[in-house]
Amino acid sequence: MEHRIPRYTLDGVRGAEVSVHPFATEDELGLTLTRFHAADADDVVLLVHGLTSSSDMFIMPEHRNLVSFLLDSGFGDVWALDFRMSGRFPYNMETRRHTLDDIAAFDHPAAMTELRRHVGARRIHVIAHCLGSVSFQMSLFGGALEGVSSMVANSVGLTPRVPAWARVKLRYGPFLLEHGLGLPYLDPRFHDAPPFSRRWLLARALSLFHPECREPACHMQSFMWGSGKPAMYRHGNIARETHVHQRLADLNGAADVAYYRHIAKMVAAGRAVKCDPGTPSHAGLPDDYLAAAGGADTPVLFVTGDRNNVFTDSNVVCHRHMSRLAPGRHELQVIPGYGHIDTLIGKNAHVDVFPRILDFLKRHSG
Repeated sequence: MEHRIPRYTLDGVRGAEVSVHPFATEDELGLTLTRFHAADADDVVLLVHGLTSSSDMFIMPEHRNLVSFLLDSGFGDVWALDFRMSGRFPYNMETRRHTLDDIAAFDHPAAMTELRRHVGARRIHVIAHCLGSVSFQMSLFGGALEGVSSMVANSVGLTPRVPAWARVKLRYGPFLLEHGLGLPYLDPRFHDAPPFSRRWLLARALSLFHPECREPACHMQSFMWGSGKPAMYRHGNIARETHVHQRLADLNGAADVAYYRHIAKMVAAGRAVKCDPGTPSHAGLPDDYLAAAGGADTPVLFVTGDRNNVFTDSNVVCHRHMSRLAPGRHELQVIPGYGHIDTLIGKNAHVDVFPRILDFLKRHSG
């Protein structure tokens, strides 16, 4: 019988002292930072996951993961944030109708405050994925936080763009799911629901349209994000251990459909904008985040696969816009043969992708 990788395992990181640092946001959510400390260093790296994923995507034991790669490459103090989108928390299934503005206003500033409490004035570099990247840039370029020496943005930044089928899903999906099926969230584990329940029937129906593999969680994630068979990655880039025995559902969990409404508004606008400009708690953030982006001096490396079926050429477009605002400050890396998330969780990412990220970090370190 094949070994199943335990959920929330730390086995992927060896030779580092691991500590967990809880903190709270101003809107009263408990979040965590996990520290992987192998050596004192002048430069600290903060890792930020995307919607439905968690810090687990950076410490996977089935391949050489990003945390271990950084620790072995001279960055001995690496931190991973689990914010309100994390699959380690229940918030995605509580129908709170959170938006990316909430994350930009509350999560990332609180995380940086807690991080600074431990690392002081040392340089902080951020590597962020998916909507973690979008929301962190909203917070950074929207003026809610400062003191970031450099940032790596994977897959998408302040100009979200999606395939045509994904636009249709974003426009009509939240209403149909909530009011038609009574499902306020989507979960890759729906195929494990009681037979003939709405969740089970939806998962079974989706699998009929995805003959490319036998993993229902893979099929559900393709429905949740982007357009393709599969949508989130190229099958050949993922280790076999990642693609079996519920591992995908462990790495990418449930998603509140309310987030889709905010993404839909951004996609329609062609840039990151507020979900509701009239929300008092977001008054300190700009209505148009891209328009405000010229005020911050943090250099950004935009990374994307050339076969990104979730956010297509979003980072290519964002790099072009940001370079107009600050010529020569930002960089772009398009990775051949990669998609949306396999640039960070692929079995060969430590060869094809991580060295490019490392080179950027080193050039912006002391």
